[in-house]
Amino acid sequence: MSDGERAVTPAPAPADDGRAPATPPVVEATGIVKRFGPTVALNGARITIRPGETHALVGRNGAGKSTLVSVLTGLHAPDEGTVTFGGDPAPRLSDRDAWRRRVACVYQKSTIIPTLTVAENLFLNRHHHGRGRLITWTGLRRQAQELLSTWSVDVDPQSPAGELSVEQRQFVEIARALSFGARFIILDEPTAQLDAAAINRLFDRIRDLQRQGVTFLFISHHLQEVYEICDMVTVFRDARHIVTAPVADLPRTELVAAMTGEAAADRQQVRSSTLDPAAAPALSVRDLGRDGTYEDVTFQVGAGEIVGLAGAAASGRTEVAETVVGLWAAATGEVEIAGRRPCPGSVPAALAAGAGFVPQDRHHQGFVPDMSIADNATLSVPHRLGRNGLLSRDRRDRLADNMIEKLAIKTPGPDLPVSSLSGGNQQKVVMARALADDPRLLVLNKKTAGVDVRSKEFLLGKVEQTARTGTGVLIASDELDDLRMCDRILVMFQGRVTTEISRGWHDHDLVAAMEGVDLNA
Repeated sequence: MSDGERAVTPAPAPADDGRAPATPPVVEATGIVKRFGPTVALNGARITIRPGETHALVGRNGAGKSTLVSVLTGLHAPDEGTVTFGGDPAPRLSDRDAWRRRVACVYQKSTIIPTLTVAENLFLNRHHHGRGRLITWTGLRRQAQELLSTWSVDVDPQSPAGELSVEQRQFVEIARALSFGARFIILDEPTAQLDAAAINRLFDRIRDLQRQGVTFLFISHHLQEVYEICDMVTVFRDARHIVTAPVADLPRTELVAAMTGEAAADRQQVRSSTLDPAAAPALSVRDLGRDGTYEDVTFQVGAGEIVGLAGAAASGRTEVAETVVGLWAAATGEVEIAGRRPCPGSVPAALAAGAGFVPQDRHHQGFVPDMSIADNATLSVPHRLGRNGLLSRDRRDRLADNMIEKLAIKTPGPDLPVSSLSGGNQQKVVMARALADDPRLLVLNKKTAGVDVRSKEFLLGKVEQTARTGTGVLIASDELDDLRMCDRILVMFQGRVTTEISRGWHDHDLVAAMEGVDLNA
């Protein structure tokens, strides 16, 4: 095996007569290959989950976890490989009832319909009918109460689902899955929106259901939860299976190394710092807090300094970055950009104070697809195009031509609609607008998401070049390649800044901090 792979799948315990038990795995996927166009999402991936386990599936973004879930739930057919449930071949994709009897997934984003009652959600399209095929509502509520009682879900079946807590919605979804007959449930980031007390209750419920014969596949970015609740763990990296082992037998250092593909001794190269310690800070954030999202966030970005704000999807990093540029208003604390305190929750005020911003989703937040490159690149700088509301097309085109040249945007001219460009060139247009007014602070939210390798390298180089001019840079991302150029990295976990890591960090250590893992535990 290459890249330091291990395949540590333990043999099942022998039966009393010394032979291996005949009970087949709840689910087994072998040799799974799945392509989406030129992208290989799974490459010979495999997983075996045995009855009564809580089996963790972990890996960095893009490792193939979501694609495997779509294969295991019958949403996609593999291009190659096989899937079996209890030793029998997976049903046809069109036989949805057969899939529901075998497997269910409780997704991070709830599938409960908030305008319906709990009972209606539990038996949607399976309503209790009386004579004349009319729905018998008393029978439906009785049936729902019996189901909830069977699985110890303390929820009123007549309650509107929209009034349930996140925790209660999850329990209702689990009960609904079990009502189809499935005894294998996939939990996709189930703790992302739960507080500590709710997480403990969820784990207690998982253990209770395990004792009743339910098997779980547990997907989480929080590795300490894997050690708390799971029996087995499988690691995917770069669309491939890397290791399967009992959780108790896999030290945390080895688990993180399997996810990153990096040994503890491997260290990233250190760039020369561009920080100007004599200049005023480009950004000062003090005691920033927003209910349920982040709290007590305090840090600075110096002039010419590149600071990373790292963390998993629900860590709060994205929301902090968006608060800095005025997309959100914090409940507490203050933001100061280049010595000015912009009005909270005002993007124009943040831009006027000297901020430039590259959002996470360029398609929904970054540009207007049917507008030209020139108009998109200059949307935030009308004051540079004319006065008294009168804009000069010549000024616009000169400014746009200059940015097209600086950012090497491949286009026949500035009037081409942005929708006609490749993903990499679209991202360059978004970057051009962020730099159009020579910002004192550049905030980048996953700046290289969805772009090709050459465009990514170019954009990273442009960020470093911008820092050399004295602009402070804040990079909010969970992508290691985005963070390698940073002078230091602030790691967020569950809404708080928990760790500061200096230049020259190991991938190994950064991933562990982002996942909330104490490697010394």
